[in-house]
Amino acid sequence: MFPLRGVPVCGCHCSVLASVWLCAACTPSAKLPALSPDDIAAERHRQEIAQLKDYYEQMHRVDTVGFRIAVANRADCKDWVSAQIGLLAHTPRSLPRKFRSFSTEALGIRWVRATVVSVVEGSPAAVAGVKNGDELMTFNNEPVPTVGTPGWIGYFLKYNGERPVTIVLKRDGADQTLTVNPVLACAIPINLEINQDANAFTDYKKIVIQSGFLRTLRTDAELATIVGHELAHVTMGHYKKRLINEAAGAFSGALIDGGFLLGGIYTGRAFSDYLGQAGRKVFSIGFELEADYVGVYYAARAGYDISGTEEVWRKLSLEYPEDIRKATTHPTSPVRFLQMRKVIEEIADKKRRNLPLVPSLKSDELQAAEPAPARETIY
Repeated sequence: MFPLRGVPVCGCHCSVLASVWLCAACTPSAKLPALSPDDIAAERHRQEIAQLKDYYEQMHRVDTVGFRIAVANRADCKDWVSAQIGLLAHTPRSLPRKFRSFSTEALGIRWVRATVVSVVEGSPAAVAGVKNGDELMTFNNEPVPTVGTPGWIGYFLKYNGERPVTIVLKRDGADQTLTVNPVLACAIPINLEINQDANAFTDYKKIVIQSGFLRTLRTDAELATIVGHELAHVTMGHYKKRLINEAAGAFSGALIDGGFLLGGIYTGRAFSDYLGQAGRKVFSIGFELEADYVGVYYAARAGYDISGTEEVWRKLSLEYPEDIRKATTHPTSPVRFLQMRKVIEEIADKKRRNLPLVPSLKSDELQAAEPAPARETIY
């Protein structure tokens, strides 16, 4: 046997040995029943439809809770608010391409007109009489597009503001005209992400709830405390504070790097990078506890019965047992459970005394401690 041109003898022998090894590898011994490709394709189709239907059912739950939280706490979002009406509409072309072929079966949407797939209970759209399955034709005489429908509706409402919206729609083959009165709400989007983890997060541009979390959060009140927690991260300015802490740490590290450099030793920004990361993590646990605290208030303001919602941390301790004892960037689950119980008691006490549901902040204590300015004497 001659070696292949350009291939070393050793490499050729290794390839042969590898092939022999693969042929000799252990194989399954069970005689499995034959499966028809058509049966596999049909079952795949059924599961795809079921998954898409389940996603939008869960998305409706997230939208409902998120809408109530966003409306009730819009004052804390300051200038980051927009007009909303509480509906979601799609056509197959406004969905990702992989869903289009079965979206009509799963959601009942049509190609020719945007179809309503979710209406938040108690929202302006619901009050006006909009229902799932309605086909949207125009908003204030502007045709509703069949591509990028949710984004178009969002932009329309942003520029329309709180002015009434006349919606012409088709229901059961007949045209109807409804008037919807938008309301202002926090404008941060709240998205549902397919992920088996029981987690939620914000990048301060959006809030993301992972689908695994919804399996754990059995009540909407529990979900409301989580959405409230993520919104509190945004309204309390935690992202900006973390950046400031990171910059302070990096600056301190840069001074150390500079000192070594003066001595002829180049550190490669080691101290700057390390202390910058350390600065970003400083007060991280405190920020999480603050978001827990304010988030419960946000849920209560939205009208949710928050009694017993502290149980969510016992549920999560079963999914993440290491959080029972270990606190790195987040508090331990026992601490979060006990704090939430105290906050719920605090809110209940304020309700009994007819006090506004406003979180107690250190800045309020400092202002209360400051002496009142001396009154000018008028002559």
